[in-house]
Amino acid sequence: MMNMLNKENSTVSRAWEATLRKTHAAKKRANSIFGTIALANATATNTTTSSSSTNAVEENDKNCTISEAAYFTEKILPNGEYYKGQWCDNFPEGQGKYYWIDGCMYVGEWHRGKTMGRGRFRWPSGATYEGEFKSGYMDGTGTYVGSNGDTYKGQWVMNLKHGNGIEYYANGDRYEGEWRRGLRYGIGKYQWHNKNHYDGEWKNGVIHGNGCFVWSNGDQYDGCWEDGMPKGNGTYQLSDGSFYVGYWSKEENEQNGTYHPSESSSNDVEWDPKIVYNQLADCKISPGEKVPILPSQKKLAISYSSNSAEKSRRPSIDGRGSLVLERPFDKMDLWGENDNDFNSFEMSRQLDCEFYGVNPAESNYKFNPVLPLKVPKPGNRQGEKISVGHKNYELMLNLQLGIRHSVGRPAPPTSLDLKPSAFDPKEKIWTRFPPEGSKYTPPHQSCEFKWKDYTPVVFRSLRKLFKVDPADYMLSICGNDALRELSSPGKSGSFFYLTDDDIYMIKTMKKAEVKVFLKMLAAYYNHVRSFENSLVIKYYGLHCVKVTGAIQRKVRFIIMGNLLRSEYTIHTRFDLKGSSLGRVTNKPESEINSTTILKDLDLNFIFKLQKAWFHKFCWQINRDCEFLEQVRTMDYSLLVGLHFREISSDPRNESSRLHSRSTSDQLLLDLERQANMVLGANMPARVERTIRKPECELQLVGEQTGEYYKVILSFGIIDILQDYDITKKLEHAYKSIQYDPTSISAVDPKLYSKRFRDFIFKAFTEDT
Repeated sequence: MMNMLNKENSTVSRAWEATLRKTHAAKKRANSIFGTIALANATATNTTTSSSSTNAVEENDKNCTISEAAYFTEKILPNGEYYKGQWCDNFPEGQGKYYWIDGCMYVGEWHRGKTMGRGRFRWPSGATYEGEFKSGYMDGTGTYVGSNGDTYKGQWVMNLKHGNGIEYYANGDRYEGEWRRGLRYGIGKYQWHNKNHYDGEWKNGVIHGNGCFVWSNGDQYDGCWEDGMPKGNGTYQLSDGSFYVGYWSKEENEQNGTYHPSESSSNDVEWDPKIVYNQLADCKISPGEKVPILPSQKKLAISYSSNSAEKSRRPSIDGRGSLVLERPFDKMDLWGENDNDFNSFEMSRQLDCEFYGVNPAESNYKFNPVLPLKVPKPGNRQGEKISVGHKNYELMLNLQLGIRHSVGRPAPPTSLDLKPSAFDPKEKIWTRFPPEGSKYTPPHQSCEFKWKDYTPVVFRSLRKLFKVDPADYMLSICGNDALRELSSPGKSGSFFYLTDDDIYMIKTMKKAEVKVFLKMLAAYYNHVRSFENSLVIKYYGLHCVKVTGAIQRKVRFIIMGNLLRSEYTIHTRFDLKGSSLGRVTNKPESEINSTTILKDLDLNFIFKLQKAWFHKFCWQINRDCEFLEQVRTMDYSLLVGLHFREISSDPRNESSRLHSRSTSDQLLLDLERQANMVLGANMPARVERTIRKPECELQLVGEQTGEYYKVILSFGIIDILQDYDITKKLEHAYKSIQYDPTSISAVDPKLYSKRFRDFIFKAFTEDT
């Protein structure tokens, strides 16, 4: 036994000595760097550091009056990172500087361990940001200088350029104007280093809208733009006084204009607008340098030990701070010398567990408020790529050929005011696709098949209503990248396919489901046209592939939007119906990942929306449910995806748990300024953790804990094609004998709608 203890002590000693060597080296390295970097007392437009502010933090070390709440300290942390500055309640507080082991560093103001106020952040590449921070984010007015020399001065919101700003590019280009979510968006002027310039509207980083482009030789185009090129009505004025006016398009068959030569013009032939498109192809917009790693992603290697341990490390009476070298095992102080702290922690833990009626030893975090929240581990990309040799490879080719034919087929402009005949289920078009090709179809390498388009005019109008560009639509589904088949069919036996860009989902359908959908199509169309913020899933096409030959079969497809396709990583997914029978994920915790669809009894949050959005949400849920009642459908659900903005999938890393209301509210108000926010898509919100009591395991919404997390929400209503037919009526009658009738999914549409809304309005609340 003694030999084992000696061996363990020897191992600890060696580890301790290694840590000492590492941390002394870190201090030496940090001092050499911080000796040349400090927070400048300048506005965000000043990128140089004045000599009077060069050692702002060091002067504070000597001259500031340290209160009982905050004091000056110097810390070398177990992993070699370094902090020097003011400290309070085990957090950086006030002025301070922090050096990360990867070479990132920050000098400036802190509040409870987060960069807050004015500061300067530097990356190992040499890039710097100097300006305002909020809760760890670059937020406010600030200047970013990239490692390649790109410089942006202006407004930021949550690490993104947002508002008015000016950017100077390393190649000599310059942009001054409006930004939104990191992209040029709104009114702005871009000047190239060759003196060409554009002044006008932008969208998603490219020229889009109305604007004027002036070339260095004096020529100019003034008119409409789309995706960086003239599209629509416009006038091109040549420097000699000649001009061309008319409708512009890259497609020659769409161009329609007149050339007017001036008296002094030597050009007596018809002028070709294609010249302009060729000239613009050389005018590239600089993409700018991306921020290597966001300051809000940088975590502090401080140990969250008790307050009393920190009080014992107060500065000496002369006000100087002393170097505090944290031991590798400081996080275990609760179990060592600080017995009082352990007792108070244990007492608090027991009281929490007693309040919630749980066993302190309970290991399931859904039932124990003391255990940290666990975010599911990242899952692999969903679906299996359908490549050559896959059993459904030919089916995919048929689908892609059919979509390309349907969407690309010339058709008269569609009006959104459709005649009743457009919705007739008999309104369909059959097309034969022989392998050798035909007058209307191209040759292909698949087997012969027939393709059916259901109510094509309706779906063309729906795509127009949903602002789907036909070219983008075809590229997503029919591009070079293969579809991906989800690993297992849904409960209904249908198979699901995803496009490679995750924008569209394709579902196989039974004949009965097609009939239900065609029956409700007119009501669906009128509903989504009347309510542009409808949360009901968007449908883009309904088709059928009929394979001819020895093995004949029909496969019906519906194409819909992928509700959880987001620019943010989805960490957790919920499918919520408001029923409890069977509404739990039967998977061991180790197998649950970010792609697992959790259900009602797995729900451990209340979703909190800001006031204006909460009222819009409630109003729209009511309108959507009224529509679903009208078409006699049930068994639908609200699909919710959560992106946690500051939480790790590693339960041991809790440095960003529990955000104050004031900070979160401010962040929400900042994001509210984004004019293009849409109900249900990438919405900033907060969630409050809930806990279920074991004896109330079937409780749909648990007890509130007061523990909040900042999230981005995406949600919408899915699975709306199940009508309350005789099968569902029999299912309801059978299950009602065995279970509580209100707990099962198969209930009358009116009752289903009421139960669904009652539950959703408990799970979603106003953030006060």
